Amino acid sequence: MVPDTTTSPRTGRQELLTALGEIEQRVLWLSAATIDHANRVRPNPTGLKVGGHQASCASMVSIMTTLWFHELTADDRVSVKPHASPALHAVNHLLGELPAEALTTLRSFGGLQSYPSRTKDPDPVDYSTGSVGIGATAPIWGALARRYVEGRFPGAGTGRQYALLGDAELDEGACWEAVQDPMVAGLGEVVWIVDLNRQSLDRVVPALSAERLAGMFEAAGWQVLTLKYGEQLTELFSRPGGEALRTRLDTMGNPEYQRLLRCTPAELRDRLPGTGSTREPLERLVATLDDDALHSAVRNLGGHDLGALLDAYAAIDDTRPTVILAYTVKGRGLHSEGHPQNHSSLLTRDQLADLATRNGADPDDPWRPLPDGAAARLCAERAEELRRPPVERIAPPPVPTDFGRTPGGTGTTQQAFGRALLDLSRSAPEAAARVVTVSPDVSSSTNLGGWLNKVGVWSPTERVDWFADDAETILHWRENPTGQHVELGIAETNLVGLLGELGATWSRWGQPLLPIGIMYDPFVNRALEPWQFGIYAGGQSLLVGTPSGVTLAPEGGAHQSITTPSLGLEQPGCTTWEPAFAQDAEWCVLAALSLLGRPDGGSAYLRLSTRPVDQSLAAVPADPAARERRRRQAVAGAYGLRRAEGTPDVTLAAMGAMVPEALAAADRLASLGVAADVVCVTSPGLLFRATQARRGLDDAPQWVLDQAFPAERAAPLVTLLDGHPHTLAFLGTVHNTPVTPLGVTHFGQSGALDEVYRHHGIDTESVVRAALDLTHRP
Repeated sequence: MVPDTTTSPRTGRQELLTALGEIEQRVLWLSAATIDHANRVRPNPTGLKVGGHQASCASMVSIMTTLWFHELTADDRVSVKPHASPALHAVNHLLGELPAEALTTLRSFGGLQSYPSRTKDPDPVDYSTGSVGIGATAPIWGALARRYVEGRFPGAGTGRQYALLGDAELDEGACWEAVQDPMVAGLGEVVWIVDLNRQSLDRVVPALSAERLAGMFEAAGWQVLTLKYGEQLTELFSRPGGEALRTRLDTMGNPEYQRLLRCTPAELRDRLPGTGSTREPLERLVATLDDDALHSAVRNLGGHDLGALLDAYAAIDDTRPTVILAYTVKGRGLHSEGHPQNHSSLLTRDQLADLATRNGADPDDPWRPLPDGAAARLCAERAEELRRPPVERIAPPPVPTDFGRTPGGTGTTQQAFGRALLDLSRSAPEAAARVVTVSPDVSSSTNLGGWLNKVGVWSPTERVDWFADDAETILHWRENPTGQHVELGIAETNLVGLLGELGATWSRWGQPLLPIGIMYDPFVNRALEPWQFGIYAGGQSLLVGTPSGVTLAPEGGAHQSITTPSLGLEQPGCTTWEPAFAQDAEWCVLAALSLLGRPDGGSAYLRLSTRPVDQSLAAVPADPAARERRRRQAVAGAYGLRRAEGTPDVTLAAMGAMVPEALAAADRLASLGVAADVVCVTSPGLLFRATQARRGLDDAPQWVLDQAFPAERAAPLVTLLDGHPHTLAFLGTVHNTPVTPLGVTHFGQSGALDEVYRHHGIDTESVVRAALDLTHRP
């Protein structure tokens, strides 16, 4: 137990605890009543279960009450575990941030969300949660993003970053990937408070050990504060037989403890002493307690002791991250407390009425305000102290659309990406100053070396580059607070978590960044869930996957991505591009950056390749007007790369690294008397939206379809990409033409490029055969 060091400038400690206790009971009531209203009061003609988590809210009520009504400052941010969403809304209601009528809209269309949402809830929500583990780690990356912004564009201020999470969330690997990342150990503003209720959704967790968890956090450099027992139990430990009681509780398994919570006082007197050496002294101690005292003592845990929680907050060491392991009872104060299946259980009418009676509420007027008194005054005072001024948003600097040069020779789209960053720093230094790149230890292998040498690596403090005078050093690792590259450990989940928070600085503090994350494309799927959750929460970023596909032939199947090309079809809030040529890559990078850091913006994904391609195949127009037309088409999703004379017999629509095969196939087909158009697809997602818009199912622009696939040149289609063929299969619906989609449908092999392409049926021969089949040529 941490020492009592808390004082209050407003009132004495006991008066403060009394007021907090009254607020605590009101938060418990409001959260339970909000869920009850959604399930039993609001009309539900479908009869489908609405749901809610009364027990999960109850275990967090004490923690949330002491945080919001005593500890937090206006600069602090809090991530609340998903299932405590109604408790958060109850807190915001008591702070005047949410009207009573809004509490009747939980889980209704357009109402309060099932889980906290920054972008959809009407009241203040600092972090969206709902995907277990990701919300817990978000404050870590929020702290890093705030430090980065404050160091370059002052105004983000200070403040702690809290995460309120359930103990079962710690089963998620994302938590431990974040905890142990080398960048995290110095983030003293990060505080995790673990609701250690020892239950998951289905059961009592049989072997959860706070000591083991504490050791893991300590090994990562975190401060650990453990709140196991409350004041009443602590006092009992000092009585005769008290040490036996402590030993019995400390060594008791979680399921046995939870069963005690369901016992009557008579059953407790028999079960609590146990059968070992502790039984006799415990029987004597228990005999000194009346039924009420015995009942409350068993559930007197540190996570529900308001004074112990205040003392823990006062003991936080702001020089390193802190975790508070707060023992709690799931469903505390409810009839379902401690029951293994209480996760989604609802109080009955009678049980709700009993809760109202015990908590000074009225089930017939559930949203009745607190009576005048210390608790109501404390709510009003805290509302003023926590009110944040409106965020003044700075518009991101303009990003150029074209650098005006045409790449020549042989090159890759991955190389073009690295050059585009350097060109941006020369052509648009204000925009380049807002760029921050993030990589999971693959900077040198993804063509970021030139950018890193120019802008340096971000670090809170300057560090010595011991290889600065080594003549053979090509990549200069200069770490200082002005660097614009953040290097994390090899954990893609951490990278996209940080991307999401860097991409939210425009809305949090009004300072837009242009965050770019670079990783090997095969591992994009590993990072996809936290990245898409960051998009849902309002984060805007550019994710670059490179190298990609079976084109990475010698690496074998483990490093060959298959499903990533279709992200643009499936991921809301994200535009994807897969350029074939260096010029297209430059245009798409600039278009992606122009989407970031703005209320009407969004995220983007670029799939790049290490395949060397003859850049003359791009046939970039020399005329300025024609060049601009090509650029607009490339950014919009596709352009006609080669048109056959007269009416085409077939159209070859190819994407990314496979465009050279399509052009070679067109030449072969011409020699066989088959006229083939070649369309270079740069964004299947944008083309899909355009086809949907034609049917009135989207509001996207449609003009790119008319220019890339003009109706007068409609012909059977062969689609080709280094990825799953379903990505482009929809193109047959543009003019309702037959289509043969070619792509990768099974795991790859190591080998030379021509061997691997032939193995998957995406080589020139396969394209020619598919075209001949479609045109019914002999």
